Amino acid sequence: MNKDAQMRAAINQKLIETGEKERLKELLRAKLIECSWKDQLKEHETDFPK
Repeated sequence: MNKDAQMRAAINQKLIETGEKERLKELLRAKLIECSWKDQLKEHETDFPK
């Protein structure tokens, strides 16, 4: 495992241990809902061929 991977693993572990990872996920979810990203994505669905 290289240094970058070790650092990512250590940070991820600390985020999990402190509960910060869940808090950040909830904050991100709330911000995405606040800016109506899902509605904007649905508007662009027709832009992509099926």
